[in-house]
Amino acid sequence: MRTYVANPTDRERNWLVVDANGQTLGRLATQIADALRGKRKPTYTPHVDTGDFVVVVNAEKISVSGNKRADKRYYRHTGYPGGLRSRSLEEMLERRPEEVIRIAVRGMLPRNRLARKQLTKLKVYAGPEHPHTAQQPQPMEIEA
Repeated sequence: MRTYVANPTDRERNWLVVDANGQTLGRLATQIADALRGKRKPTYTPHVDTGDFVVVVNAEKISVSGNKRADKRYYRHTGYPGGLRSRSLEEMLERRPEEVIRIAVRGMLPRNRLARKQLTKLKVYAGPEHPHTAQQPQPMEIEA
């Protein structure tokens, strides 16, 4: 019995669309990360990008449990001494709601070149419209 290993030539990439309206941030991000890596497919191979493209709409309507809207902080550094800046989840959702989902999914991918490549297949939009209708994305089932 030979082990199946996927090649970049025989992979099948689908387009999936996810409505983030009312979805919990972390639970949604884990399922998106699995779809980007291809773990939902029987042809999954860890070192080959067999994942799908994922389009997320309504990113501004994501939900979180508890007091996270006020308490959760996002940190970045300007590169200058004393340049540590932070924003709360509430401020991030007002300014750049797409980044909230992108950062959550990035945290659930491995830290390597392949994961950085897989993250480029994630397309996040704050509102309900997206420019990927030509790809005919299928709705992705989200397990609650």
